[in-house]
Amino acid sequence: MLKIDDKAPAFCLPNQDDIEICLRDLKGKWIVLYFYPKDNTPGCTTEACEFTEAAPDFSELDAIIIGVSADSTKKHRDFIEKKELGITLLSDEETTMMQEYGVWQQKTNFGKEYMGIVRTTFIIDPEGVIKAVFEKVRVKEHVAKVKLELQGLQKA
Repeated sequence: MLKIDDKAPAFCLPNQDDIEICLRDLKGKWIVLYFYPKDNTPGCTTEACEFTEAAPDFSELDAIIIGVSADSTKKHRDFIEKKELGITLLSDEETTMMQEYGVWQQKTNFGKEYMGIVRTTFIIDPEGVIKAVFEKVRVKEHVAKVKLELQGLQKA
């Protein structure tokens, strides 16, 4: 898992509209990068809807919100349309980015072990350095915590 003050690993992945989004293109902006398990599941839907609701607040803080899962770009498009989301979702079907960020981990469910995404959020500064890490995220009140952390980081 990456730590605070680590350089954020470079990435280039397609968004919901099949447009490639690269970390280098976001330089100069704060990035709230959140990894989530699956589109259209209860926790992931709540998280995406809350980030969408808070997007104007993050925009005022010069921050962009990006969600990442292993879902296809088509699944992302359907999810965005169905839930009227206003955030960018990246598709990491090969799990390469998730592995580089350390969020693709062994999980256990009902005694079965498998590889999956551990819900994690990173705040990356305009220089591409990780300034906050939220591991094993609980969805309830998460977006508010991220916003408070970002405000604190910008004042520091």
